[in-house]
Amino acid sequence: MTDRYAVIGNPVAHSLSPRIHAAFAEASGEDIRYGKLEAPVAGFAAAAAAFFANGGKGLNVTLPFKLDAWRWVDSHDEAAAASGAVNTIASAGRGAWRGCNTDGVGLVNDLAGNLGWRLHGARTLLLGAGGAVQGVVGPLRAAGAADLTIANRTRAKAERLAERFGVRGCGLNEAGGSWDVVINGTSASIAGTGELVAPAVVAGSRCYDMFYSLGGATPFCAWAAAHGALATSDGLGMLVEQAAAAFFLWRGVRPATSGIGQSLRRAAAPP
Repeated sequence: MTDRYAVIGNPVAHSLSPRIHAAFAEASGEDIRYGKLEAPVAGFAAAAAAFFANGGKGLNVTLPFKLDAWRWVDSHDEAAAASGAVNTIASAGRGAWRGCNTDGVGLVNDLAGNLGWRLHGARTLLLGAGGAVQGVVGPLRAAGAADLTIANRTRAKAERLAERFGVRGCGLNEAGGSWDVVINGTSASIAGTGELVAPAVVAGSRCYDMFYSLGGATPFCAWAAAHGALATSDGLGMLVEQAAAAFFLWRGVRPATSGIGQSLRRAAAPP
């Protein structure tokens, strides 16, 4: 019997997750069907409950529901408990649901494994303080990121999140310069905005956008490259790597990720 999974979000029509999980299933021989579930902004709990009541086996959670999912599940894995955000829901047995967070391991695997960027000892700046950033602070610290700082438009929100992890928080305009790695976890690129901090912040840095674009550089990556970034990358590799971690949680199979991002970009390229 085919097991059903989905990504839940709003909006969700653009999601590449079904294509990624279809590739994993084909390569591993797992019998799954993976779809998209767009829930009303205030309707996460009802949509998730209905999905599982109708036989669903697991959910990936994207914007704006990562905090709603954290509140909805019955228990949390270590990463979700530490971050306060859930991006994957898996069965905990006996009708209970466990909230997990694979964002951090997905980001670290892409940065260090796929891109070859050094994280241990690298002075690292995180832009944003929402659910996307909450899930990656702990894994970045565990990977050895140095002087880890969270900068957000609302300084108080950055400071609250930073205090939880024992790092520094500040406003975007207070970030200052000279970073080894700068990671954008805000939604600015979705809104078409690339300039979030002073140009000196990205000059000579490796700059990463947790959002992705199949049609060229994201606004943040384009802006960073124009202002002296040493290297840039969008978050497509992170999307693939966090999906692989979720697939393992659900199926007990660790899928190969090599080449999937490139195939997605090729498929989106104009003929």
